[in-house]
Amino acid sequence: MELTGQQIIQQDFVDNAIFNLINEIVPSVKEMEWDIEIIGEIRDAIQTKLVEKGICSEQEFYPYIEE
Repeated sequence: MELTGQQIIQQDFVDNAIFNLINEIVPSVKEMEWDIEIIGEIRDAIQTKLVEKGICSEQEFYPYIEE
């Protein structure tokens, strides 16, 4: 089983939005390099809160293949 094109687009959208947010709020003129570990930790925290509040499901926020 594979992710659909739309699911991949959603994953890319979320990761890029988080990366852009980090670069907007970091009090430095130097842009942060892409770091999927940091992005993933922030993504997990955001996802947890959105799911807890009933705003969306895990799959809607960041699609994944269920095993």
